[in-house]
Amino acid sequence: MNPVVIKPSSWLTSGIRVEKVNNLNLFKFTEELGSRMQELLDRKKADLLTPEEAAELEAIGELDMIFSYINATIVSQS
Repeated sequence: MNPVVIKPSSWLTSGIRVEKVNNLNLFKFTEELGSRMQELLDRKKADLLTPEEAAELEAIGELDMIFSYINATIVSQS
């Protein structure tokens, strides 16, 4: 059985947006992707995640870490 792999880049066109915050352009999840992440976290807490959902949550989490790093860099350079 092959493990399920979802690339964070699969959400580049539909799951991210740029929001101006204190005159800085920061990367944010769309409302839909944020809601999906919360849904998956709730399912994980209830121990109901399928392998596909676990892979999806891992990819969204990776994207969240990337955004946090990029946004922190943007803020520190302002």
